[in-house]
Amino acid sequence: MEQNQDARILRMKELAAELSEAAKTYYQESREIMSNFEYDRMYDELLALEAETGVVLAGSPTQKVGYEILSELPKEAHEAPMLSLDKTKDVEALKEWLGSQKGLLSWKLDGLTIVLTYENGELVKAVTRGNGEIGEVITNNARVFANVPLKIAYQGQLILRGEAVIKYSDFARINGEIEDVDAKYKNPRNLCSGSVRQLNNEITARRNVNFEAFMLVRADGVDFSNSRKAQFEWLKGQGFDVVEYLEVDRESLADGVKTFAEKVQSYDIPSDGLVLLMDDIAYGESLGRTAKFPRNSIAFKWADEIRETCLQEIEWSASRTGLINPVAIFDPVELEGTTVSRASVHNISIVEALELGIGDRITVYKANMIIPQIAENLTRSGNLEIPAHCPVCGGDTEVRQATDVKSLYCTNPDCQAKKIKSFALLVSRDALNIDGLSEATLERFIAAGFIHSYKDLFHLDQHKDEIIEMEGFGQKSYDNLQAAVKTAAQTTLPRVIYGLGIAGIGLANAKVLCRHFHYDFDAMRRASAEKLTEADGIGAVLAEGWCGYFASGKNNQMVDELLAELEIEAAPAQADASSQSLAGMTFVITGSVEHFANRKELQELIESKGGKATGSVTTKTTYLINNDTASASSKNKKARELGIPILSEEDFLKLLEGTYHAD
Repeated sequence: MEQNQDARILRMKELAAELSEAAKTYYQESREIMSNFEYDRMYDELLALEAETGVVLAGSPTQKVGYEILSELPKEAHEAPMLSLDKTKDVEALKEWLGSQKGLLSWKLDGLTIVLTYENGELVKAVTRGNGEIGEVITNNARVFANVPLKIAYQGQLILRGEAVIKYSDFARINGEIEDVDAKYKNPRNLCSGSVRQLNNEITARRNVNFEAFMLVRADGVDFSNSRKAQFEWLKGQGFDVVEYLEVDRESLADGVKTFAEKVQSYDIPSDGLVLLMDDIAYGESLGRTAKFPRNSIAFKWADEIRETCLQEIEWSASRTGLINPVAIFDPVELEGTTVSRASVHNISIVEALELGIGDRITVYKANMIIPQIAENLTRSGNLEIPAHCPVCGGDTEVRQATDVKSLYCTNPDCQAKKIKSFALLVSRDALNIDGLSEATLERFIAAGFIHSYKDLFHLDQHKDEIIEMEGFGQKSYDNLQAAVKTAAQTTLPRVIYGLGIAGIGLANAKVLCRHFHYDFDAMRRASAEKLTEADGIGAVLAEGWCGYFASGKNNQMVDELLAELEIEAAPAQADASSQSLAGMTFVITGSVEHFANRKELQELIESKGGKATGSVTTKTTYLINNDTASASSKNKKARELGIPILSEEDFLKLLEGTYHAD
C-alpha cells in the first residue's frame, strides 16, 4: 500500500510539472505544447489522485488561479481574488449542481477577463484578471474597445466583470490584411490578449475588441430583487453588451445546453463552453467558495465528440522562415456535422509525444467543437520518420529546440519555399507594393529562372517575350506589371526594411528604427544589439535577429543590389535647431499617461524636440517619466540606483517650458 502511495505521488509530481508548463506557455507565451483534450485529461487525473491520496502538492495546478504577469503595464491588486470555475462535461452533474434553484446559462467566452470601474457615470479604470490577485491596468485601451460605454446614466460606483474578445469575423479580416502567411495570427484569443495589453492603444482600437459583461460586482443603491438576471438586464439598460444567456431550471437545463450546442458552429464570438450561474444572489453567495472556485457558478465543457480513424500520412508544409509544419492526414470522419480528414500536429514535440506512425489508429475531435485535433494514438507505433530533406527543395533539414519545443527546419538558404515567401513579402502592399506579382506568379517566375535575387524584380524586361507567352499573361498584363515595378522603385526606407523579412521587424518597428537612427541605413545595419535596444520597442530578441541578418555577407550583398534599384525618399524634414529643446536627452516612459492620448504620442513629442525615447533605463537615460514617481516598479528602482530623476507628466511639461526645477 505504501509503495502504491509513493507511485501515486510520483505520478502527481509528473502531472503537476507537465500541466504547469503547458499553462505557462499558453497564458504567458501564447503557444501550445499540448491539446486542450490532453490538458483536461491530465488535470482530471491529477484531481482524482489528490482525492485518492489525500495529498495536494505545493504548487499544484489544481490550487492555482493564474500565472505571473510579464509586462510593463501598471499593476493593481484586485479587492477580492478572481477565481476560476469548477467544471464538468456531464449535463446530469449540472442538474445536480443546480438542484431546485433557477440559473442563468451563458457562453463561456474565450478571451481576456477585464474588470471595469465607473464613478460618477464615467469609466475610470479597467484592469485585467492577471493572475487572479494582481491584474494589469489597461484603462486607456478599454476606452477604445468597440462597444464599451465611456459614460453611463448610473452615477454611483459600478464595478463589473466581462470578457474582452475579438470576433471570428474580425479575426479573419485582420488576418486577411496580412499577406505574409507566417505573420498571420494563430487564433482570436491570442490576438485579443495581445491587443488588450498593448502599450499603444491605437493598435487596440484597430483590432475592434469587444467587451461582453458577465458579472456585476457592485452597484450600491440599486435594488436588483436578489436576481442576477435583473442585474444583466440593468447592465443592458446602461449600454453594456451582456453575454448571451438563457434562464433555466433543472427541467429545462438539458434543452438549454442543446440550444447553445446548435449555435456553436455559427457563433461569431470565441467560446470554450458554457457557464451556469445561480440566479439567486444571496443564496449563491451564501455557498461561499473553495480555495480555487466560487460555489455560485460552474463551467460546462463540451463533451468532445471523438471518432476513431486511421493515420494515412503526415504532410510536411514548408514556410518562408524555413519552419516545416506537420499536418496529419487521416481517413475522413464526421465530427460535429462536418467531414474532417486533416489536423495540424503543430511541432515535432507533439509528434513524439503521440508516438505517431503511419497506419496508427488515432482518435480525433474538434477543440471547442471547431478546430480538428488528434486526441490520442491508440497503437502508438512510433514508426514515423522525420524527413531528412525538405519536401520543397530537397535540402537538408534539422530539428531545433527552443525552450521545450522541438520543430523541424529546412537549412537550405536557397529553398524555393523560402524564396517565394520572401519575395511575396517584399512585393506586398506594406513593402514595395508591386501590384500583379502574386505568390502564384512569383512561383512561376522563380521556376522559370527569371528571379534569383531581389534585384531581378526590376529586370523582368529581360524576359519580356517569355512572360508575354505565359498562360494568363499577354502584352497588357506585362505592361501593367512593368508600370507597377517602376512605381515601386520610388519608395521609403521603412517599407524597404519591412520587406526584407527580418524576424520580428514589421512596418511599425521599421519606422521606429528609422526614426531612432535618423534614417541612416548604414548606421542602422552596423549597429550593435545594445544600440538597437535603445530604440523604443526593440528588445533583445529583435535586436539579435537584426544583427544575425546583417552578419551575413550574402544578405548584405542582396540588400545593396536592391538599394541600387530603388529611389529612396528623403528622410522627413527635421525641425529647426531652435525647437530642439530636448536635444541630447534620453527619456524612458513607463506607466499610464494622462495628458497624452497614449505613450506613443508622448514619445513623438520628445522626438520632435530632438530627444530620444528608449525602452530601458540605463546609465545613458536622462529622465524617467512615470506619473507614479513614488512607485516601487523595477524602472523606478533602477532609476533611483543610477541617480536618474523621475518626472511626472506635469514635471515633463514644465521641463519643456523651461520652468522645471529638481527638488
